[in-house]
Amino acid sequence: MMVVEMADGSTKRDLDRVCESLAGAGRGYRVAPGGGRSYVMSADVSRAADSEPFKGLPGVRRVQVTSCCHPLASREIGGASRPVELAPGLWIGGGEPVIMAGPCAVENRTQLMSTARGVRRAGAHVLRGGAFKPRSHPYAFQGLGSEGIALLKEARAATGLPVITEVMSPDEAEWVAPHIDILQVGTRNMQNYSLLRTLGGLDRPVLLKRGMSATVEEWLQAAEYILAGGNERVILCERGIRSFDRNTRNTLDLSVVPLVKSMTHLPVVVDPSHATGRRELVLPMSMAALAAGADGLLVEVHASPETALCDGPQSLTLDDFAGLMERTSRLASVLREEEPSWLMPVAR
Repeated sequence: MMVVEMADGSTKRDLDRVCESLAGAGRGYRVAPGGGRSYVMSADVSRAADSEPFKGLPGVRRVQVTSCCHPLASREIGGASRPVELAPGLWIGGGEPVIMAGPCAVENRTQLMSTARGVRRAGAHVLRGGAFKPRSHPYAFQGLGSEGIALLKEARAATGLPVITEVMSPDEAEWVAPHIDILQVGTRNMQNYSLLRTLGGLDRPVLLKRGMSATVEEWLQAAEYILAGGNERVILCERGIRSFDRNTRNTLDLSVVPLVKSMTHLPVVVDPSHATGRRELVLPMSMAALAAGADGLLVEVHASPETALCDGPQSLTLDDFAGLMERTSRLASVLREEEPSWLMPVAR
């Protein structure tokens, strides 16, 4: 694949000239509008010699030929790690870990507000809560829908925390985006390409969870759909993969944290709640995730887990979460001072 990166300040005519040159040579192409500059991608150009004519065109910054199937997500094309702005003044990647916490599902006003205030007091940076819940069978609690979105907005106003919630369809994403700070793609929708294309055109950060049986390449190709649409604010989330062992809900693949950070410039967070399915394992796996280099955590917290309508056994109490925040703060301080070599991206 050939990737033509347009220079800052290049004009529409410069871009059109590249596209016309490709079309005239009988090559297919796609324009990927970036936040600062555009890219022209052509899968029909696979030899370096065939890319030479494009290097001298006006407005072209550089031309690269790559065998990578997710070029915009890769370090080869995208360069070094780049922080992503989640909300005004809040960035993830390359700094302190960002902790996103809250209930699996928004159940009612009392439950959400008490949990939101609790995680805010403990030091969480983002409030999580599901208004739409894709469940494994149709009779489980499916979320409050638009009422849940309204409650999340109320909780944001009361606590000052930006909010993240899952969306499952293109239409849902479009109407939720103006009301919510960060949009989440769940494991079941990682390869919902219509949804990913829509998210690529929205001005909202997207947290993309790894599919429960997805390879790393499939995960990064899913991220590429969003990046190719022009949305550069993508955060990857490892949430465990399906295996044969039933002692935990999933198998938390912490090896992908340093691996993916060596392959891509995108921030990586870990969801220890869905990965383990067990409250007592969330704290140690959170510590392990941060030690492996994760840029943040996505943790389920409930003011009263024993009454939760969704994922109670894996939800931390408010006291448990306060303890987790204290320990993550201490660990982050140690990692910041030591700068361990295993956190450094490996050249590929």
